[in-house]
Amino acid sequence: MNIITRLAGLLVMSALVLSACGSAAPSTSDANTAASPDELTGTVAISGAFALYPMMTVWTEEFSKLHPNVQFDVQGGGAGKGMTDMLSGSVDIGMISREIKPEETAKGAYWVAVTKDAVFPLISAKNPYASEILAKGMSKATFAKIFVTGEIKTWGEVIGKPEITDEIHVYTRSDAGGAGEMWAKFAGGKVQDDIKGIGVNGEPALVDTVTKDALGIGYSNLNSVFDVRGGTLVPNAIVPPIDVNDNGQADANELYKTAADAIKAVADGVYPSPPARFENLATNGKPTGVTLAFITWIVTDGQQFLSQAGYVPLTPEQQTESLGKLK
Repeated sequence: MNIITRLAGLLVMSALVLSACGSAAPSTSDANTAASPDELTGTVAISGAFALYPMMTVWTEEFSKLHPNVQFDVQGGGAGKGMTDMLSGSVDIGMISREIKPEETAKGAYWVAVTKDAVFPLISAKNPYASEILAKGMSKATFAKIFVTGEIKTWGEVIGKPEITDEIHVYTRSDAGGAGEMWAKFAGGKVQDDIKGIGVNGEPALVDTVTKDALGIGYSNLNSVFDVRGGTLVPNAIVPPIDVNDNGQADANELYKTAADAIKAVADGVYPSPPARFENLATNGKPTGVTLAFITWIVTDGQQFLSQAGYVPLTPEQQTESLGKLK
């Protein structure tokens, strides 16, 4: 073999080696765009309680800033929808604004508490007896006789003036929601179906219906009754005071004219429970992967966003309990 032939062979071999090395190593641009092995990726689908929906939009936005490769699909629809969607596998997380039922646990529902809020009674600012209601308040027994037994039918009976015969228009949720169940339990019932009244589908529609009806009464979650960003009640809304101590008048700590008033009452335990309650996130079996990482973040770092959004953070003891269920 002459020297020219040998040199040609070496050149061919070198080219093959260089070609192989180039195909094994990513380009600079590929290396810069490749995800870190520790970076979270994936899509998390969530549905359920209207009560948690505003907070969930904040949580998903903040979590996405930390983990841009995680995508979220969040929908409202009520606690009942969230539970059904989660158990069927349509979503990864159900937002549940009530206690998880034994039959749901038996089907695989696994839940942790993530915050606390409350359901509030609601009347229209156009109610002709609003000033008297705000002065006297309404006892738990009165709410029970309006919403559950149906014994009280007129606003005159509410304010102690039987000569007034204006009929009370009672509204409730027609869809399954945690707010309805909590309000039923407060008023002496057990489940949402124990509440009498005209059914309205969805919380936004219920609030709109009640505030437009001068003789209407209903109930709704804190974040639907109050405009948390502005700190005031939503337009044309009044929260009739619950006369917790049954003294026949609305005391200062029973009046909720701002979101801050309501949040403080729930946090301090002044507002009765029910209708104050924990908000839960439920998964089908113990969460794993990116779903577990997201819920764990909510129970820890995500708590910092609750107060500004109108929710009550978990206490350290409650945080520890929820984290224990995630380990």
